[in-house]
Amino acid sequence: MKKIIYTFLIVFSFAILGACTDLEEKMYSSIGSEGFIHTKEDILSLALAPYDQAYASMKMVFEVQENMGDHWATYTRNGTTWYNNGKGLRTHQHTWTWDDDYVSVWNAPWRGIILINNTLDILDKINPEDYSMDRQEFNNLYWSNRTLRAWFYIRLFDFYRNIPIYRSVEDNSKNIENQVTPQEAFSFIEQELIDALAKLPKKESLGGNKENQQRWNKAGAAALLVRLYLNSEKWTGVSRYDKCAEYAQKIIDGEYGPYAIDDEWDEPFKWNNDTSDELIYAFASDLNYSNYHYSSDVYFWTLSPGGTTTNYFLFSKKGNSSTKFALTPSMDVDGVEYSYDLGKPVTKFKKYPSDYRLKLYKNLGNGEREGMFLFGKIPNLLQGGFLKQGNKVDDVILRDQAGFFNDAPEGAIIDDKRSGILYADDNSGWRAVKYPFYPDTDGDKAYATDYAEIRLAEIYYSLAECKLRGGDVMAAGDLLNVVRKRNYPAVDYPTSLYQGTVDPKGNVTLDMNEMLDEWGREFLGEFRRRTDLCRFNRFTEAWWDKPQSESFREILPISRTTLAANPNLKQNPGYDSY
Repeated sequence: MKKIIYTFLIVFSFAILGACTDLEEKMYSSIGSEGFIHTKEDILSLALAPYDQAYASMKMVFEVQENMGDHWATYTRNGTTWYNNGKGLRTHQHTWTWDDDYVSVWNAPWRGIILINNTLDILDKINPEDYSMDRQEFNNLYWSNRTLRAWFYIRLFDFYRNIPIYRSVEDNSKNIENQVTPQEAFSFIEQELIDALAKLPKKESLGGNKENQQRWNKAGAAALLVRLYLNSEKWTGVSRYDKCAEYAQKIIDGEYGPYAIDDEWDEPFKWNNDTSDELIYAFASDLNYSNYHYSSDVYFWTLSPGGTTTNYFLFSKKGNSSTKFALTPSMDVDGVEYSYDLGKPVTKFKKYPSDYRLKLYKNLGNGEREGMFLFGKIPNLLQGGFLKQGNKVDDVILRDQAGFFNDAPEGAIIDDKRSGILYADDNSGWRAVKYPFYPDTDGDKAYATDYAEIRLAEIYYSLAECKLRGGDVMAAGDLLNVVRKRNYPAVDYPTSLYQGTVDPKGNVTLDMNEMLDEWGREFLGEFRRRTDLCRFNRFTEAWWDKPQSESFREILPISRTTLAANPNLKQNPGYDSY
């Protein structure tokens, strides 16, 4: 199924992108359809090409959404590794400037929007019957592209708030080259999704998205409306939690197709997750084609040193990783828990100690795994002993701490009390492995896990937050428990599940602080922590090795090079400008 998708994705994507030169300097460039479209397959290639660009654009998003938050950090290890001119420190402490290389976070969505606008311009001129193509199939492709464009715009809106609106490559009268107000941007995205919702197909049966994994449908468009309405108060100043709850409930009730929460926590992340009914929308991954979420700048750089991929995962096809991203520590070098309310993701998980996810990640064979974390000593399954630090001599002992532990045994109190983004070694910070790295013996399962962009769990959590904000604590607890019950043994439900009215339920009190913590547990490393912190008005608070930051840091600066190239753009408040 995935190879069919990729055949169409790859054929023309490079040809189209190659024609869009100087994307940083120009917002659009025309690519004509003459000589391009000859067959139905050409139409499919044209319409599906933007999806690989969308998937690829996720690579830099992790650094913004997770590293700017309280759960992840890029430590400078052993004095120099990953220092990168202090970028990790600036990212973590919210002192970035318009010269930091987040320019790709601006450029990548615009590349996708340009590609889609060109696609839509061409499709508007085509009569599908002339190419022996069914009109409904053609319409589905058209509206799926419109939805994908809205997905790009939501990210730009979230990150920058003040953005222009481009709808066409060929007809400039449809474009607004100056930045519009947040309310205008919101209204544009909202209407695009409402229009698409009326036109897109509905998932017909259980059994996953299968070959339609990477195509938008009614539930996908409705889920994007849920995201838009959930964050409306932060993004526009106008609360729309009632609309968020309305669409979330419709998705849960199956109005837009049948979906279900998977029975086990890791099923949405397995190699065959195109059969998962929890996935509403996902980007298709394959070892021999696109697999961007497994690449550098994303999950491949969240592992430990010492050859984790080859020596522990027994996966040899992509070399070995480097630890760019690790979890922030809960304890200082003396083993004393920090007093900060935010951060401390490991401690937040350990609040419920029987959580199945808290086990050491381990491949079990035949596409099965257990656990979600790397901690302590990691066995070297290929060579014997344990994985080594970068010095190739001392065992790695991954700790929920940051400092210079070197060869100190686990639990030892060290003399060097320095701890921070700039003061860490290979032992510092637990690692999280949400997406599995299967061994070579598992054959074609390696890198076959599609990237779960929207899960039904997100819809349950969004509705729960709306209920909680409205004062219905029990209903919120019931919704969260639908998902959370799979994380714990039934015997521990009383101490692990929230108070509610529907079995199974527990005795845990739910409030807004716990709601934010629970977003962090369920969606750890899923490209959303910054957005959640902002919505809860917690993003600028102090946490480990980060003082209170200014409120303008909730949105990003437009880069110096982008502003120089486009005089229509104005810098966001608080940042340097011309």
